[in-house]
Amino acid sequence: MHEAINWLVTTIGTMGYLGIFALMAMESSIIPIPSELVMPPAGYLAQQGEMNMLFAIVCGSLGSLVGAYLNYFAAHYLGRPLLLKYGKYVWISEKKFARVETFFLSHGEISTFIGRLLPVVRHLISLPAGLAGMNHLKFSFYTILGATIWVTVLTWIGYFIGKEQELIMRYSHQALIGVVIFSALLITVYVWWQRRKGQKQTGRV
Repeated sequence: MHEAINWLVTTIGTMGYLGIFALMAMESSIIPIPSELVMPPAGYLAQQGEMNMLFAIVCGSLGSLVGAYLNYFAAHYLGRPLLLKYGKYVWISEKKFARVETFFLSHGEISTFIGRLLPVVRHLISLPAGLAGMNHLKFSFYTILGATIWVTVLTWIGYFIGKEQELIMRYSHQALIGVVIFSALLITVYVWWQRRKGQKQTGRV
């Protein structure tokens, strides 16, 4: 872990904002690069005056959107049979995909936003959105919103903690717990609002 973080700090420092963009695009698609190891080093470099915090967050968020669209279009044009057939070669098991798809179908379009905040789901939530042909404007909005929140949290962790990998992982996990609680509350409010909306429409009929 220590070597990985040092390598990422060096890589991001060398490649700059393009490196952040590329790594987060990979993280947001099917390549298992944890965002917890990408954005904190960028925050550390911002604290050292070698990067601009805002630019780093923007590049990380846009990279996440591009990576999400890679999954979106792959699912949209390949379809479910090919996706499940070849997904196993890129760590997409049928069981894992079924869980993410159920999450998407159960919570509607807002699941694209919530999914960007959750581990595992973050990498795969774009697949059911692509299969469903989700509206591009809504997909982009929810994806960039969720990605920006998570990227910002991780960047600030790196800014205040620096290169201490144990502290980075500790506070990243604590941030993740907070995000999961926030997501659960958001889902609860969303479901309640949808049911109330449905009851009102039924009453009018």
